[in-house]
Amino acid sequence: MMVRPAAFGFNTATAIDNAFQNKEAAQKDAEGIKQRAQAEFDFFVSRLREAGVYVHVIEDTATPVKPDAIFPNNWITTHEDGKVVLYPMKAENRRLERREDIVTALSKEFKIADTINVSAFEQQGKFLEGTGSMIFDRVNKICYACISQRTEPQLLSEINSKLGYEIVSFTSKDENGQDIYHTNVMLSVATDFAIICGASIPDANEKKVVLDKLSSTGKEIIDVTFEQMRALCCNVLEVTNKQGEKLLTMSKRAFDAFSDDQKAVIEKSCRIVMSPIPVIEEIGGGGSRCMMAEIYLPENK
Repeated sequence: MMVRPAAFGFNTATAIDNAFQNKEAAQKDAEGIKQRAQAEFDFFVSRLREAGVYVHVIEDTATPVKPDAIFPNNWITTHEDGKVVLYPMKAENRRLERREDIVTALSKEFKIADTINVSAFEQQGKFLEGTGSMIFDRVNKICYACISQRTEPQLLSEINSKLGYEIVSFTSKDENGQDIYHTNVMLSVATDFAIICGASIPDANEKKVVLDKLSSTGKEIIDVTFEQMRALCCNVLEVTNKQGEKLLTMSKRAFDAFSDDQKAVIEKSCRIVMSPIPVIEEIGGGGSRCMMAEIYLPENK
């Protein structure tokens, strides 16, 4: 599922702890930025569909204004047993992105057995921002999460208990010692490999636990540098097309930052699908993975 933005722009509320947003780049033509972001979105969707991926596009509503609506993965996840989870968001203006009509639209094509809405935790100052906060290894039922202002440990535990996932939690910081705001900018877990910025886990014991767990589940480790993390090399997503082929989706910026050897590891099990999204990355501070909320719900027959 992807949401075509109606009012994409720089979100000052999220920039407080999202070091990937570029304020200087945003201080230009706002309307032009929105139009370029829409064009990048449309081209990315076309690339995915050309690769055989089912893409359910939702149109953002013009009002209320939602500058980050293009990143739906932070407020909703879906699961193979028919569960839908709606999450609490740290930025107040991002809470407007949760739309019941989107859930209703999904229910027309897919079976929704249960909706778990934990967004009320926002009133307690507890946040858990979907697959920004949590990296699900759905095959092995493991959730990887770096603790931050947007990933509260108690809520993390509660949700994964409901979903039946084991938690591997840790602290992650950038090269300046600032907390990594979302796990999905420093880790991606695919079927046969994991892309991780190991240097961003300062505690040696925590780092060993994470790498050992990834290795024990058969993942080949692609360890990227801080510079590659900044290029959103970890903000990528494995998807499966209608023919059952595994694909790794990423931005052109991330593709260009991977080494040939790293690409070779990826291409042993995934075909790379790449699309340029520079405005979305610079202004929104999120990459290709953030733009996609996976649909795991069973289809209505």
